[in-house]
Amino acid sequence: MTTTEEPTGVLAVLRRTPTPVRSLLAGVLVNQLGAFVQTFMVLYLVFRGFSVGQAGIAIAAYSVGSVLGGLVGGELVHRIGPRATITAAMSGSAVILALVPFFGRPGLFAALMAALLLAGLATQSYRPAAAVLLSELMPDADRVMGFSMMRIALNLGAALSPLIAAGLILLDWNLLLWFDAATALLYAVLAVRLLPDLRVGRETPAERGTRAAYGILLRDGRFWFFLASVLIGSVIYVQYTVSLPLKITAEGHSAGLYSVVLVTASAVLILCELKITSYVTRWPGHVAATAGTVLMGLGVAGFGISGGSAVALVACTVVFVFGIMINGPTMFAYPSTFPAAVKARYISAHQATFGLGMALGPLFGVAAWVALGNGVWWLCGALGLVAALCALLGMTAGRPATP
Repeated sequence: MTTTEEPTGVLAVLRRTPTPVRSLLAGVLVNQLGAFVQTFMVLYLVFRGFSVGQAGIAIAAYSVGSVLGGLVGGELVHRIGPRATITAAMSGSAVILALVPFFGRPGLFAALMAALLLAGLATQSYRPAAAVLLSELMPDADRVMGFSMMRIALNLGAALSPLIAAGLILLDWNLLLWFDAATALLYAVLAVRLLPDLRVGRETPAERGTRAAYGILLRDGRFWFFLASVLIGSVIYVQYTVSLPLKITAEGHSAGLYSVVLVTASAVLILCELKITSYVTRWPGHVAATAGTVLMGLGVAGFGISGGSAVALVACTVVFVFGIMINGPTMFAYPSTFPAAVKARYISAHQATFGLGMALGPLFGVAAWVALGNGVWWLCGALGLVAALCALLGMTAGRPATP
């Protein structure tokens, strides 16, 4: 008996992508178009009269909320379902962000920090739900490609949002927050009207205790290796936006070179990731994760031997981005392959770990740059090999039993 496999090309996968997935990705893109808090909040707060130190603390509060949001979102998926989680998260985010300008005075700094912590929590708590929906709605063979499409939506929004922000700032700085709130509210409306009301891994009351709910995840030692790889990899990834501009300016280049590097990275990701993923989906997951992480580590290590050459910096950026394109979709899809009864919590653990690495990365990068200078890239290269080993150990195991 012969079997036929569906084509794995980009266009073939796009054609058979279910309509609800298209709606989900459209919502992700719309929300990302207004994702201004982490990018522009420091400038906004300084403009409103806060000190740079206060602005940094406020961003830290948002980062803490983001990490907590990843955990809360996974729990809500099991309790109320993915669609309701996205709707509640985005509605809450819209309300909080719309109120932030009213706390934008130095005398209300404590209230501002509380608002930004809640904004981070609400904004990020939709992500586990979106990942669960994507994994449930996409065919198994196309799951990795589906997560690649979600990453494209996020990256495309991230590339366009600064252009939107530049226009809004010319009119009124507060429009940054209100536009962010509007895109979150629009995503909530799209979720209610266009996304299916799935119930994923609903539990009986006896299974809802903290020990029963998280016991399997806590005992899954292999998954902890995977999380270690995610944490280290995200810390390395952040150096692209922390240590790299410090290196460029220290070597006497203009800020324009850093802009060229950013544009190059965004262009390569948006234009090439789906095609790269169409090949990577044929590899075992642990091979893609390990190879991509090694390549990412080699790319950042290359910054250390670039010798101040602009061409070498751009070339190392391309290597770095190819590593991300190879390991990213596979590693983001991996937690969604676990049984339905624990899937959302595995996804939320991954999202929270990634958020923690993004929050710790700037602290690590600045400290390492001050202590090691250009040696930070050799350290990141070594950490990349450690992350690759953790990915190999963490993604070659079987699945845990369901509760």
